[in-house]
Amino acid sequence: MSKRDQSGDFDDELVNAEFESMVEGLSLDESSPTTYLEELDSFVDTNKFTPPIPPKKSLKEQYQDAKKSIIRWKNNRLNENPEDGAAL
Repeated sequence: MSKRDQSGDFDDELVNAEFESMVEGLSLDESSPTTYLEELDSFVDTNKFTPPIPPKKSLKEQYQDAKKSIIRWKNNRLNENPEDGAAL
């Protein structure tokens, strides 16, 4: 931090020296092939979730599966697996 001199004003030389020491560590070289935003976009693209594609069923198979599910739900009188979503 810069210090004030006796009159209460900031010492310009000290402020300039502190500024130079902060700027000294910065690199203004723009020769990088990619920018930070481009790297961030590529990171998001490579780590994207791709949901699995369920196998296609015919209309008859869909009807049979629905019928089996309803029968299983109806016959679950003892409520053996309440976590399966069959409870109303």
